[in-house]
This record gives sequence, structure tokens and C-alpha cells, in this order.
Amino acid sequence: MTESWLPSLLTATPEEGYALAIRLSRTGVKMTQPDAAVRERLRATYAENADSLMGASQVIAINFQTVAAANGYWRR
Repeated sequence: MTESWLPSLLTATPEEGYALAIRLSRTGVKMTQPDAAVRERLRATYAENADSLMGASQVIAINFQTVAAANGYWRR
């Protein structure tokens, strides 16, 4: 049995939560396009495209909202 790559959305701090949001976003890209060579080839295109970069930021922000809600917005 393999260990889950996402055992929990709970994190100790907002900074850890943001890092988790980035990991969720990156994992989503890897699952959508599993070929690393294709991802590497495409990276040069979107790295110079402001709309693509803003889109990536939006995905991270949405994932951070999810993590923050799961953590009660760290009001402990």
C-alpha cells in the first residue's frame, strides 16, 4: 500500500498552508499532463505570458482558500 501524497489539509501556520496550496496546484498540473517532457517544453511559453501567470496565481489562491477554510483560518 502506498502512502497518500495528501494525508491532510491541516497545517500549523498560514505559511505552511500556502506551501500546501502551491503543492496542490503543481500536483494538479502533473496529473493533468503526466509527461514531464511536455510540461518542460510548455513552461517556456507560459513563463513569458502574463495571462498564464495570472491564471496560475488564481489557481494557487483558490487552493489556499480551501486550505485556509479547512484550518479554520488558523484562529486557534
